[in-house]
Amino acid sequence: MVFKVVFHPAAERELDDLFDAIALNAGPLVASRYIEGLLDFVEGLAGFPKRGTIRDGKVEGLRIIGYQRRVSVGFVVNDETVTILGVFAKGRNVTSDLLAERL
Repeated sequence: MVFKVVFHPAAERELDDLFDAIALNAGPLVASRYIEGLLDFVEGLAGFPKRGTIRDGKVEGLRIIGYQRRVSVGFVVNDETVTILGVFAKGRNVTSDLLAERL
C-alpha cells in the first residue's frame, strides 16, 4: 500500500525558513539540493510510513524521524495518509504540545 504524503501549512513554512537559512549561509544551490534531498526522504514515507520514534503526548501516533542529524520531522500516519506536522532544524525541541495545535 502506498500512502499519500501531505504537509501541514506550518511545515511548509518551516521548509521555506530552512531553505532561507541555508541559502543565507551556503548559497541557494546548496539550499536547493538540501531541501530536495529532505523532500525525497520525506516522500519515502509513502512506501514505509511507520518509521521513526513514537512520542507519547497530546498527539496520538506522533512519530519523529531525523534527516542527516540536522533536521527532525514530526508526522502522523492515518489510514492512507502521512501528515507532516513539522520540520525542525538544529535540534529544536519538538514537543507533542507544539504539534497538537496543527491537527
